[in-house]
Amino acid sequence: MGKEIKGWYDAEGDYLEVVFERKAGYFRETRNDAVMEKVDDQGNIIGFSILKVSALKKKPISIRIEGPPV
Repeated sequence: MGKEIKGWYDAEGDYLEVVFERKAGYFRETRNDAVMEKVDDQGNIIGFSILKVSALKKKPISIRIEGPPV
């Protein structure tokens, strides 16, 4: 059975957040200025966020998420 993920879009802020696991964590920068990854206190990626989502209509971005196998 697959793992459920949650996503939220804020149209006013043009912001998308996707969470793989709902638990305490913090956001850290990535190589892409528009993308932040959410990690727990052990450094495991538990989600990500994208700023200026509407800009993706013109030029999609590729996101590589590395972490332990699910």
